[in-house]
Amino acid sequence: MNQLSTVRPCAVCGLFYPAGRNDVEQEVRTLLGTIQPRNIEGRVEGLIVPHAGYHYSGTTAAHAFAQLLGRTYRTVVIVSPSHREYFDGVSVYPGDGYATPLGTVPVDTALRSALERESELVKPSIAGHGDEHAIEVQLPFLQCAIGQFMLVPIVMGDQRREYCFELGRALNEVLGNDVLLVASSDLSHYYPATVADKLDRIIRDDVQSFNTEQLMQDLEVKRGEACGGGPIVAVMAALRLRGLHTMHVLHHCNSGDVTGERQSVVGYLSAAACAVKPS
Repeated sequence: MNQLSTVRPCAVCGLFYPAGRNDVEQEVRTLLGTIQPRNIEGRVEGLIVPHAGYHYSGTTAAHAFAQLLGRTYRTVVIVSPSHREYFDGVSVYPGDGYATPLGTVPVDTALRSALERESELVKPSIAGHGDEHAIEVQLPFLQCAIGQFMLVPIVMGDQRREYCFELGRALNEVLGNDVLLVASSDLSHYYPATVADKLDRIIRDDVQSFNTEQLMQDLEVKRGEACGGGPIVAVMAALRLRGLHTMHVLHHCNSGDVTGERQSVVGYLSAAACAVKPS
């Protein structure tokens, strides 16, 4: 991608989700319309969502985004893994916006600058943003669920322990009110369904218990797998520092539940963390 470009064009529309405005809006609203939102007390401040093609993980993602219907947020911070290139540290997109068929989502430049000042780990860079799908596929869901918002798109080029917890710390320091944190991650990849279910259950249980340290350990020793495990740890660490203590698992499945193919599957999970006002 040209570094002079200030708006990142959609890179996976027509692949992971429809390219036409009407088509993507219809698909997303249909997915959201099939979900009965969970009755969870408090305002949603954090989500974990999968990032595969909508045919595979769209229903799981919709369970999370349906919790946002009727709500508004000034800014959404999405933390993603880098699937296509390795780089040290964490990159935040330096341009003005991310485009989808539903329009351009503007970058919250003030929050981006505050995050860069807060932590030397976070660098303005297009590294990891060019062809990466894990942020982009979340945007049409957000555009349909909450309407207008600003974006801070973050990609972790390296998901080592110290980077995960440092990013979580820095996010907590700079986030104000009216901000939604989103971790973009699928679970295990290409195991038989029986094996995948065991691996994915480890991650699901760590998420449900809101145990960032156990999750980090399980990822490090490969007791469980998640391509965006680092983003999950970083987002959960930030949420804990913000005083949240409960993560609700909303949906968990694998690609075999959609395709019927059980010999090689990808796992998906969605979850939400809510802030409850003191009584």
